[in-house]
Amino acid sequence: MIAYLIANITVRNAEKMEAYAAAAGPTLTAHGGEFLVHGHHAETLLGDWAAPGIALVRFPSIDAARSWYNSPEYKALTGLRSSAAEMDFALFEAA
Repeated sequence: MIAYLIANITVRNAEKMEAYAAAAGPTLTAHGGEFLVHGHHAETLLGDWAAPGIALVRFPSIDAARSWYNSPEYKALTGLRSSAAEMDFALFEAA
């Protein structure tokens, strides 16, 4: 069953964020991940939305998403990720 990863992103260092995005992209595709949305917050229609940026990634399954997140290639980027931005990741299984 298809899975979606939603990331709330607050960039702290734009240069490091560019480096992180360039390095993380190939790790996603290696695990079947595909960016559907990567953008900046335009407007809050209901409730509170704190993150100024978001990414939406589709994976073929929850297992594929977990495999990406736990892969040595992606784990090697955690220092760069944390110096580039604050991020919250959540996985959702498609109905």
